[in-house]
Amino acid sequence: MSETSSAGKDALRIRVMTIDDFPEVFHIGEEVFTAESFQSLYRTWDEYEITTLFNSDNELCLVAEAGEKILGFALGTTVTKHNSPWKYGYLVWVGVRRDIQQGGVGSGLFKEIKHRMKEQGVRMMIIDTSADNQPAIRFFEKQGFGDIREHVYMSLNLSRKSRKKPVKKP
Repeated sequence: MSETSSAGKDALRIRVMTIDDFPEVFHIGEEVFTAESFQSLYRTWDEYEITTLFNSDNELCLVAEAGEKILGFALGTTVTKHNSPWKYGYLVWVGVRRDIQQGGVGSGLFKEIKHRMKEQGVRMMIIDTSADNQPAIRFFEKQGFGDIREHVYMSLNLSRKSRKKPVKKP
């Protein structure tokens, strides 16, 4: 468990998420990961994201709190590739209440999940975000990430009617 001082009267405390934290973590995620803000988000923020990660790697599901109030969360997992000696850490979600972003909560969560991944033998940590998500890119660069690689992401809106004309059969 990690503690750091905060601007308020209550110290920031990072701890492992419990089942009782699910509703508040979900709410913060809904506030942060909106369809309007992240229209091309290839993962969808929903209750299955929380439960799946919690059930597979609950020690890498963390919350930051001050007093009794949850301020943010970090959800991660580890990946081992077949025929690879390396263990990878994947930081899947980091969310901080909008009204306190840039107050050190995200950095505290990152520091703790990085520490836990190192203890588990992780040699490389991976994150991903949209290429146009400049606040996230700046945050992760401050945490030491580099070697930015862009990948192609494509989408097809299935709710639009196709403009292709049907092929006539002879």
